[in-house]
Amino acid sequence: LRLAIARLTRMLRQYADPEATLSQSLVSALATVDRCGPVTLGRLAELERVQPPSITRIVAKLEEQGLLVRELDDRDRRVARVTTTPAGDAFLKQSRTRRNEFLDARLAQLSADDLEAITRALPAIERLAGLL
Repeated sequence: LRLAIARLTRMLRQYADPEATLSQSLVSALATVDRCGPVTLGRLAELERVQPPSITRIVAKLEEQGLLVRELDDRDRRVARVTTTPAGDAFLKQSRTRRNEFLDARLAQLSADDLEAITRALPAIERLAGLL
């Protein structure tokens, strides 16, 4: 299971960004900001399970590429929140589209029995991943 998930994840990552313009940690942080909306750097560090200095470097790299923007809180200027930019949204949309296309093509090669087995296994895999 571990090996199959690792291989599939690697293939999805490579297909989503064939030029490897962003590291996996950058893509993960960008996707988390997109999913969670404006988020403080401290909260983003918690969500990404990294130390604050690491998230500061990650955010700086994403800002340099124009994918995130940091905005100061109106009430407390010491607090900054990050949000995705239109370029960040477009990158994520393209990445997700490419991964979905890859999976669609791979799934189309499977038999009806294999597709049914995957469908039946999904709830258990989701629980394993902590999604449910």
